[in-house]
This record gives sequence, structure tokens and C-alpha cells, in this order.
Amino acid sequence: MTTQELQDLLGSMSLEEKVNQMNQLAGGFFAGDVVAMGPLQEMGVPEESVRLTGSVLGALGAETVKKIQKNFLENQPHRIPLLFMLDVINGFKTIFPIPLGQGATFEPELSRRCAQAAAKEAAVSGLHVTFAPMVDLVRDARWGRVMESTGEDPYLNCLFSRAMVEGFQGDDIKEPYRVAACVKHFAGYGAPTAGRDYNTVELSEHTLREFYLPSYRAGVDAGAAMVMTSFNTIDGVPATANRWLMRDVLRGEMGFDGVLISDWAAIEETIYHGLCADRREAARRAAEAGVDIDMMTGIYSEHLCALVREGVVPEALIDEAALRILTLKNKLGLFENPYKDADEEKEKEVILCAAHRELAREAAAKSFVLLKNEGVLPLAKGKKTAFIGPYADNPRMLGSWSFIGSPEDVVTVRQAVSEWDESAVFCEGSPLLGPDVKLEGFMERPAETDGAPAKEKERSAEEMLAEAVAAAAEAETVVLMIGEHYLQSGEATSNANIQIPQIQMELFEKVCEVNEQVVVVLFTGRPLDIRRISEKAKAVLVVWMPGTEGGHAIVDVLSGAVSPTGKLPMSFPYCVGQVPVHYNEYSTGRPHVPGKDKDRFRSKYLDIPNGPLYPFGFGMGYTRFSVSPVETDRTRMTAGECIHVSVRVKNVGDLPGTETVQLYIRDIAASVVRPVRELKQFQKVALAPGEEREVVFTVTNEDLCFLTADGRWESEPGEFEVSAGTDSTTVNSARFVLAE
Repeated sequence: MTTQELQDLLGSMSLEEKVNQMNQLAGGFFAGDVVAMGPLQEMGVPEESVRLTGSVLGALGAETVKKIQKNFLENQPHRIPLLFMLDVINGFKTIFPIPLGQGATFEPELSRRCAQAAAKEAAVSGLHVTFAPMVDLVRDARWGRVMESTGEDPYLNCLFSRAMVEGFQGDDIKEPYRVAACVKHFAGYGAPTAGRDYNTVELSEHTLREFYLPSYRAGVDAGAAMVMTSFNTIDGVPATANRWLMRDVLRGEMGFDGVLISDWAAIEETIYHGLCADRREAARRAAEAGVDIDMMTGIYSEHLCALVREGVVPEALIDEAALRILTLKNKLGLFENPYKDADEEKEKEVILCAAHRELAREAAAKSFVLLKNEGVLPLAKGKKTAFIGPYADNPRMLGSWSFIGSPEDVVTVRQAVSEWDESAVFCEGSPLLGPDVKLEGFMERPAETDGAPAKEKERSAEEMLAEAVAAAAEAETVVLMIGEHYLQSGEATSNANIQIPQIQMELFEKVCEVNEQVVVVLFTGRPLDIRRISEKAKAVLVVWMPGTEGGHAIVDVLSGAVSPTGKLPMSFPYCVGQVPVHYNEYSTGRPHVPGKDKDRFRSKYLDIPNGPLYPFGFGMGYTRFSVSPVETDRTRMTAGECIHVSVRVKNVGDLPGTETVQLYIRDIAASVVRPVRELKQFQKVALAPGEEREVVFTVTNEDLCFLTADGRWESEPGEFEVSAGTDSTTVNSARFVLAE
């Protein structure tokens, strides 16, 4: 349709039709005759609202979607097609590493390819929109949804935000196998007070703008078709009803002209926040803020028509929202082909195809972060190795948001090891969770969620432990596969205790008593307190929740077929008492000076270190690299010039490997306090043993800009420190001056 045709369509629609375009309902409302009466009766949604609704959440599968769309169009007055939406976070049926793991690759292009593959599988299954990427900046590991972010660094998050949007959407979402991306959660959702999900957010406007907003802007600039509101408050006002945030910042400053959707029931939650007295007021406040789609409350369809007819809400607000929704449908090509890419035969061809599995294997291996290695890795084939732990033969390593993925499609570690070395021994060792851990709201079917093989259910924890200890005593090396239950991280999984379940720690301790050669392979959706493990294990490899090809990827890395290259996108704390902890903190008037612990009157803990156990950007390989002192081609530059910063990187080990050289900058003195360092660029360098290469970074004025005291994004003349190294703690630095 042309723009004029869309305007004509809007003009021919009744108020009820326009308002219900702003209504989203779950797939359960739609059946063979369009309307499912059960959900209608439960929620009190009028049948007419369902017949006129604009979008569907949760329906999928080409046959199902085509049937719903066909029946719906036969009853829609203007034959306006439905939008079908779903959370396709880190894959559809082929599951890639969780987003935090993807952040560890430091390869945005790889995530673009993963998003493209996920879009293809989702599209042939009838979906038009994915609620991804989540680009919230995260600094508090107590918050379970850190798994959906790419980490604690604004620059890195911006790169992944842009790459994922481009991967889902391509150059034109009307093209085959593309879906519309939805950047979420706008804004500041990743900074809940005390790390407790859905809690209030207390951020100064300066902190919000400089650290939290850039990744959303990156997604918007990449052309994201949708944005989702967040559950939290900003400056005391829930985001979903925050006119300043949505109209002034998102639409005005960022120039977003796409569809704005609430999170699940977020419009209704403005009542529970205490902002709105009732559903009627919630409808008004959200519409005034510019929220186009009400996800799963029926508040818009219930109240907006009356509010318009009473003169409380201008019909122009309804028109602009409905037009944005119609425009998105038009951009997807749904008026010409309401089924778009839904195709039962293509589903069989595309979903879990060899190319997607190979990509999942590559992405998983590149996401793994080696935190420690005292010469025990890589493993030698044919030696007596015992693979022990609840993840040794567990297919449930997809992550909590991968609910379309099937454990039956997952390659387990045992399956992959058996392909590589038939002499390996396997023991479960312990359940994933002991009786002290409860997963509220998730354990209706515990036999399906803990991942242990059915035949092991009848065995006691004591028997499993005894078998594992015996196997460990006989082995040359033990690979201990332990970590979080996949439902211990994700939405609504805030934890004050961010440690491995105690029953698994008991297994770890007992195994270490009989065998010192212990490699820990850590499955997790968040940074954990792993002090004891780091102290006693000979090697620690973080594999996050690696996805469908996790088993193959793990064996690839453990065997040395692939060298680990991942870097931490989020600091691993020394203990929970440090969080939120992040590398790019502000200095203070009394900064702690390492090595001067007896100087009491400094900003430091008395009982633990200030720094994390493992910092942002850290990650080892199977070889060693040296980095030469930083050199700059000049010591002064103006805003129109640039400085070239160089180091020489050499592989001084015995194996080939890849290092990620990271460039950090510090503004020594400015109109507002600046972070002690900020990641600005990075480069990956693959080197053979003995090979050396120069790595050159070009620093421009853009790298020196920040939100000044005057509220402008610009640089200020003065002295800067530039550092280059292999993680965020590097002290390899030089200085230069930005002249006026």
C-alpha cells in the first residue's frame, strides 16, 4: 500500500476498529472459528474485541498461523491482517548461546548471523515480530535477566544491539525470512534496586543518558521496527505511562517512528505502582505517553473508545497509534500476503538445518570463557578422563527463554564426548538441585525440568555421589560439569545467593579430595561467586547456557580442536556483597590504592577486595600473548584530527590462538566526573606460535565525547589516558592532550 492508501484505510475504519488494532491477545484466544471462548470468559474480553484485534502473542507454526489468519480475515471488516509476535531471544528451534554468552564472543557480526538464522526459522513458522534484542545495560548479577543482555559495557551493548536488529530485519523486513525486531526494555530495566526484578529504578538523568540509553538508541538507529516499554519507574513514573521518556526522549530525541508496545500487562501495572487509580486512567495515561499496543490486558479495548467519545483522549492519539501499526503491517507486506513466509514445507527444510546447527556450534565455542588453566587443558584423547556432574549428560542447556527449543534436539556432552573418545567415563554425581532449592512457579513438572535421565530418578544423592567419587579416584583427569539450573536465571529469578547449588558444591569438594586434576565446566546464566572453585580447580571454563550444539562445542574446546577465545562481558564478583560491580565505575575523592590496604580512610571494603574475582574483558586461551607498551603517533590532537594508538601483540606460547586486544580511554579531568576507564574499541588477532603483529587503533574526537555538565554530547579539551591490553585491568597506557 502507498502512504495515501494507508491514510484512506485509516479514515474508513470505525473508532472500535482503530482502538482494537492497539490490542494484543495471546494465541489461546483464537481457534478454528477465530474466537476461543475459554480465555474470553476468563479475562472478560468482548468477542468483538477479539474479532478486531491487531496482533497475536504466542501462536506459531505455519499451519496454525495460516489457519488463524485465514479465519480472522474472513471476519475482519477491512481484511486487516494480524501481526504474529513471539519472544525469539537466542534462537527459535536452533538455539544459540544465551545473549550474555554471545556478548562474550566480542563478535557482533556473529550475533548478526545468529539473529538472521533465528529470523528465518521464525518466519517460516509464521511469525512477523520477535521481542528481541534485549539491550538493557546490566551491572547486578543478582538480577536473573542479565542472561538476556550482552553485559555491563555501553559500547559493547551498542554494537550487539545494532547487529541483532540488522540480523533479524535485514535491509527490508518485507524480504523473505525477515522479522521485525523489538528493542527492549525502554528504559533502564537493567538497574532494578537491589537486583530484584520488577523493582523501582533510581538513576540520575545523567547516568540514564550516558550509560543506559545508548544501546537503545543504537537499536533505533539500526531501524528497529518496534520498541517495548519497561516495567520499572523512571524518575518516579512507570515507563509505560512516562510521556517524557516515550514522547520526548524516544520519539523526539531518538527519532523513533515505529510501534511502541507495552510489556506483558505493563499498562495495568501502572495501577499497582500507584500512578493510576484504575484501568480507565491507566488507558488514558499510556495512550498519552504514546504506547501503541497494549499487551494482554484488554485495557485499551475496554476504555479508549469511551475516553475518546467523552473528549478525554483526542482521537488523533488513536489515529497516530493505529497508523503506526498499519504501517508496520504494510512494511512486512502483509496486506499483499497476510501469510508472508509461513510455509509447512520450508519449516521442514529450514528448522534445525545443518547450516544453523553449524552456526550454533561455532557461536557456542566462541562464547566460552576460560578463567583458569594450570596446564590441564586441552584434554588428551585416550587418557582416563571422567566426566562427572549433572550436566555431563543433560540436554537442558538452552536457557530459560528458549522455550521453543526442544531438549530432544540438543547434543549433550556425553554424546559429543563419545564421538571423540570412547574411553571416557560418565557419572551424574548429584542432582542439579538439592531439597533446599525451590523454583517457585516453575516446578509443576519437576521430572521435566531438572534434566536428569529418568532412570536416575530412583537413585539417592548418596549413591550418585559415591559412584562419582569412585570414578574420580580412578581417573587421571576429572571434568566436572556443574552450574545453575537453567531456570535459576531469567525473568523473575532474582537471587541474593549467586552461588552454585550446595548439593553440587558438595560433589565438587568430594571429588577434589580424591583427584586434584579437576576441570570445572560451568553452566550459568549469570556471573556467580565461584571463589572456592577458582581456588581449588585446575581449570575453569564458563560455557553459559550454550544451546543446541552445546555438547559438540564444549568438546571442541576441551579437546583443543578450538581454542577458547571468549571474554567476560560482565564481571564475576568476588562475592555478592560487591554487586553491582562493574569495571567502568567512577573514581572517588578517596580512591582505594591497591597495595595500600592499611590506609583505612579510603573507599574500600575491610573484609574483601574492591575488585571482582574476574574482571570485564578477561578470558584466557591455550597459548600466551605478550602486548608491547602503548605507542601513539602524536601527543596532541584537535577535535578535527585523530591519534593512532598501537601495540605489538605476540603469541609467545606453543599453540595458535586468538587474542582480543581492548582499547580503553580515561578523561583525566572534565566538567563531570568520568569513569576510571571506558572501552572504546577492540580488535581480534589470530596468531601462530611465535607470530607477532601490530594492532593499530584510530582514536577520533567521537571516542572522547560524553554528556557534559551542560547536557551536551561533546568532548572537552584536556588530558586523556589511553590503555590497551587483554582485559579491563590493563595498566599498559600512554597519555595525550585534546587541544582547543
